[in-house]
Amino acid sequence: MGTGQHILTSKTPTAVFLVVTVDDGGEQAARDALEGLAGIVTTVSSRVPDATLCAVVAIGSDAWDRLFSGPRPAELHPFVELTGEVHTAPATPGDLLLHIKSDRADLAYEVGRLWTTQLGDAVTTVDETHGFRYFDMRDLIGFVDGTENPNGPDAVSAITVDPDQDPDFAGGSYVAVQRYVTEFSEWNALPTSDQEDAIGRSKLENVEMDDDTKPSNAHTALTNLPDVDGKPQDIVRDNMPYGDIAGDGVKGTYFIAYSKTPAITEEMLRHMFLGDPPGNHDRLLDFTTAVTGTQFFAPTAEFLADLPPAPETEPAEQPTTVGPSDGSLGIGSLR
Repeated sequence: MGTGQHILTSKTPTAVFLVVTVDDGGEQAARDALEGLAGIVTTVSSRVPDATLCAVVAIGSDAWDRLFSGPRPAELHPFVELTGEVHTAPATPGDLLLHIKSDRADLAYEVGRLWTTQLGDAVTTVDETHGFRYFDMRDLIGFVDGTENPNGPDAVSAITVDPDQDPDFAGGSYVAVQRYVTEFSEWNALPTSDQEDAIGRSKLENVEMDDDTKPSNAHTALTNLPDVDGKPQDIVRDNMPYGDIAGDGVKGTYFIAYSKTPAITEEMLRHMFLGDPPGNHDRLLDFTTAVTGTQFFAPTAEFLADLPPAPETEPAEQPTTVGPSDGSLGIGSLR
């Protein structure tokens, strides 16, 4: 099994999320940037060796076959758009995802700057979000985020494709991202008790409600997915708040979920947007809107260090020349 990228880290004070599409003809530049990312991180890290700095790169479904020949991750497919009775989870473009995590904003910025400089005009940036840790790992709505994340070996198991599942891509992870824009005037107008009902946990103490008192449309009720044996099906969320400060500037949550299969995240999103039962959608969505949605696969470090060959390009079809019917060369009479 290959060694996964540095996905499981403590929550850093800052993160950058970059989603780009690869323009026609930019495939080789994209391949070079995938191979060169580790060197960029090493170079920037050397400036402040004691600071945490890592970067995870992932590839979208549409880009995979443009960049690599050979097999592809078994469950890699485009983000599935969900249209519920009230809320929609849109699918938006994205060929490459770069998730940079650091103790220092300048280091994260420098990795992103050097990487996008290397890509140059081979790509188009479709989303750039700078996240930050907010107090004791709370979202801007005031609740602790990531409480349900597994820890230790359980976290490794939750995000890692195993050899029995997909031997060609064992050690990798599937990644789903969504950027949410929150309407804080409406959210802040709610009494704390109503906010707690929407989340399913107490706001100050971060204690989850018991099943008898938790509303069926609470966020934690709809995102808890036990398997057939009653055990939780886990993902690892590495969400970050982001946003402008003044006035009505855009602000909210950047949702990013790592998992060993996209099926778990997709089922959670179906419960949230379509409802469980249908129509019983996530109450939190009444105050926050998903504006992006893209799915990727984060391969192992070994894969990135030694990429499979690029797809063979088809030779241009040559026009068929048809000579004159009399069998001559069509250059006229030699008399």
